[in-house]
Amino acid sequence: MKHLLKLFDLTPGEITEILDLADELKAELKNGISKPRLNGKTLGMIFQKSSTRTRVSFEVGMYQLGGMALYLNANDLQIGRGEPVEDTARVLSRYLDGIMIRTYAQEEVERLAEYSGIPVINGLTDLFHPCQVLADLMTMREYLGKDLTGKKLCFIGDGNNMANSLIVGGLKMGMKVSCACPENYHPAKVVLDFAAAYGDNFTLTDKPEEAAVGADVMVTDVWASMGQESEREQRMAAFKGYQVNDGIMALASPNCIVQHCLPAHKGEEISYEVFEAHAKEIFDEAENRLHAQKAVLVKLLG
Repeated sequence: MKHLLKLFDLTPGEITEILDLADELKAELKNGISKPRLNGKTLGMIFQKSSTRTRVSFEVGMYQLGGMALYLNANDLQIGRGEPVEDTARVLSRYLDGIMIRTYAQEEVERLAEYSGIPVINGLTDLFHPCQVLADLMTMREYLGKDLTGKKLCFIGDGNNMANSLIVGGLKMGMKVSCACPENYHPAKVVLDFAAAYGDNFTLTDKPEEAAVGADVMVTDVWASMGQESEREQRMAAFKGYQVNDGIMALASPNCIVQHCLPAHKGEEISYEVFEAHAKEIFDEAENRLHAQKAVLVKLLG
């Protein structure tokens, strides 16, 4: 494992190793055990999109591991003024031990990794969100048991970066994955092509009620992501009926947990009632960004 660009690149064994290490790091933190595994290491964090969880979790994670994180706003870098990504990669590789980037195009992350001499971590692109889904899988294991084989993951909403990464991560971990998305908002073709190889373990429908039946994990995300604000009214109309509410939850398994990558628009993609009833799982998921990403950092920079 040289980089974390997308979950496609990881084997089920590598994902499990990351999650096992994340469990270990979480237990150490809870028990006041400090091991400076990344003493003296530096992580550069490039942000072309604003962030709460990604920035704080990576910055705190590096600090807890004995290293240091540098916040690099793209507008303050030459990359924001037209310097080629490959040149930025080669320069930063001379100063840093790793790069985390949160940007729009997946291609930019891939090019950064191609020309970088140090590990690159995808902190989110429009296509994939691997760090979030590692945290989701960690949370699922905490609530459903370490072996997720045969458990059903249901995603309802926009076939966005979260849906794309959840499909790949869920299937690689042996889960059954069902997605309910409106016709013009399906997951990426490359992801659907990947999922096709898993036969009946993957289903895509435009009927949320159909997807929800027997789900052990219910996941949703905002209908209009960052950068899609101009499409808000159009999306509100398209996603009518795609809310995770009491009616949808009644179709799931009795012990179904709920996940949301946050921020949530309560009353839109998820009802106030369902969000608050499952707030512990959702905020455990948010916390687990810290532990899952620390595991990635140790694997790549350690």
